[in-house]
Amino acid sequence: MPERDVTVGQLLLAEYQTVKDEQKTRIGFRDNLLYVTLTVVAAVIAAAAQAKQSEMLLALPPVCVVLGWTYLVNDEKISAIGTYVRDDLGPRFAELTDGQAVFGWETAHRSDTRRRSRKVIQCVIDLLAFCVVPLAGLVVYWFAGQTSSGLLVLSIAEALIVVGLGHQVLSYARPFNSPRPPTP
Repeated sequence: MPERDVTVGQLLLAEYQTVKDEQKTRIGFRDNLLYVTLTVVAAVIAAAAQAKQSEMLLALPPVCVVLGWTYLVNDEKISAIGTYVRDDLGPRFAELTDGQAVFGWETAHRSDTRRRSRKVIQCVIDLLAFCVVPLAGLVVYWFAGQTSSGLLVLSIAEALIVVGLGHQVLSYARPFNSPRPPTP
């Protein structure tokens, strides 16, 4: 019988390292999106105030929606990687170690009693950064008295898109939806 060059355990460990590296990269990218959003929002508001042009606030919704959607997609992939490690890789590794528990951190950090409240607060922050701020910019534009019919239609469409993003943020929020059924 020929000797194997690579064992199943080595392959699983390589896969684990690869998905954890992807998760780490996505976490850094996702977290920086909040800082980018704050910077862009501050720049748009400052420019609109300095120029006394409320229509410049119409730049907030598209920027916040693009950054918010990118944030949300990365957050979902981060969670999906964690689920995959817990529900797929972990059990396969456990089989190789005669049932020994593996990847304890993948489940231990989820049992913190304040985890749910942190998730709710994070959801509120996400909604504020990516939805409330651009909607507030639209309200300021609507009441500034400088609206034209074309820009008014555009601003209403932007408001609907921002509300759609808010719906997505809420529907992806883990504290508000039931846990995913385990994958076979």
